Amino acid sequence: MISKEQLIEHIQQINQSARRDWLAVFDVSALQHYLDHLMMTLEPRDRTSRWMRIPSGHAAVTRRPRS
Repeated sequence: MISKEQLIEHIQQINQSARRDWLAVFDVSALQHYLDHLMMTLEPRDRTSRWMRIPSGHAAVTRRPRS
């Protein structure tokens, strides 16, 4: 099984603007899901391309800083 640190490193190789401290907030499952999504974006798109949202996921998600 891949570690949280390895997931963060793989994500940063693809998304260089993702900060390590921000990614560290997420659990392994969320990081793996995001990495899977990033990997899909690297593949050529055609009419058979699909991205399936996890059933418990939302179409748009944001984080708000604590006040």
